[in-house]
Amino acid sequence: MRKSLAGLTAVLLVSGCGSGGFDGVYTMPLPGGADVGDHPYRVKARFQDVLDLVPQAGVKVNDVPVGRVEKIDLGSDGWTAEVTMLVNGDVRLPANAFAKLRQSALLGEKFVELGKPSDATGTLADNAVIPLSKTNRNPEVEEVFGALSMLLNGGGVAQLQNITKELNAAMEGNEQEIRSLLGNLNTFVGELDKHKAEIVRALDSMNRLAGTLAQQREKIAVALTDLEPGLRVLAEQRTQLVTLLKSLDTLSDVATDTVNRSRDDVVADLKALQPTLTKLAESGQNLPKSLELLLTYPFPDEALDGIKGDYTNAFIDLDLNLGTVVDNLGRSRQSPVDSLLPTPGTPLPLPNIPLPNIPLPNPGQPTGSGLGDLLGGLLGGGRK
Repeated sequence: MRKSLAGLTAVLLVSGCGSGGFDGVYTMPLPGGADVGDHPYRVKARFQDVLDLVPQAGVKVNDVPVGRVEKIDLGSDGWTAEVTMLVNGDVRLPANAFAKLRQSALLGEKFVELGKPSDATGTLADNAVIPLSKTNRNPEVEEVFGALSMLLNGGGVAQLQNITKELNAAMEGNEQEIRSLLGNLNTFVGELDKHKAEIVRALDSMNRLAGTLAQQREKIAVALTDLEPGLRVLAEQRTQLVTLLKSLDTLSDVATDTVNRSRDDVVADLKALQPTLTKLAESGQNLPKSLELLLTYPFPDEALDGIKGDYTNAFIDLDLNLGTVVDNLGRSRQSPVDSLLPTPGTPLPLPNIPLPNIPLPNPGQPTGSGLGDLLGGLLGGGRK
């Protein structure tokens, strides 16, 4: 039996050397691996950490083996791992496919899972690279146990009993207040739920305001910088400003006292002005029209159209003929002599008027109306 095993080992070694050398166990195909077909294509994926993933590990899509890990290299940035996978040519994946590092069981082997996102687009081509943003890994069992150990040993589990005792001591005897608090909290949450739309709208408005302020950041900075000299002047003149405010307070007291003292006089003046204002209101349009004539007296506004320059010509015909004057007085409804006569029952005063020296006509001179000749001579309208 031993001779047979030794011979088989020698045959394997000779065949490996004859085919170009032996590169290690990772180059040997595993039994039961995925069938990559006659025309497979390669896909590269960059991981932050590949843990204990090894070449020849499986590549699955929806838990179905579709390929294997060909090699694992260090990424070009020197911090990430680049995994090259050989995938069956009949498997079609989108160009934005993702890659996850998973474990077949709790203590099972690692494998790479390829999947389609919800917004799948394009086709994953040969030698395509899945970026670091599209890859992740599941937590390791060791990491879970380590976190649990930290919680149990260095965490606050030991203090849970003390916390429970203190909570019981705080709530004992305050059941009614706690129940009321829970009821108020329920009401508060209900009101918040009713005004959910308003709260969302307010948050959106705050978001827009923050965006606007962010866009105007430089202008706000300039404004704040320019405000500094003004604030410095206000700080230096704080004493004067305080004195000004105190003086204004005193002035307001004096003004209030003056108004209170003169209130009766002001009311009386307003009442005395009431008839005047009433008559002005009753005058209506007559007052403005009279003001128009007042500024151009004795000419109305229409006469200004006939004035050329700073003068005007006026032609007046004055007729002092006694007959015409008497005729005009006769046509008047009111006699001009009425105002000269005394009222009935009043004795007529006798004025001391010297008698005029009236020349007597010569014999043979034609006589006319003596009164007419006399007034005509006085007014310059006598006969000649």
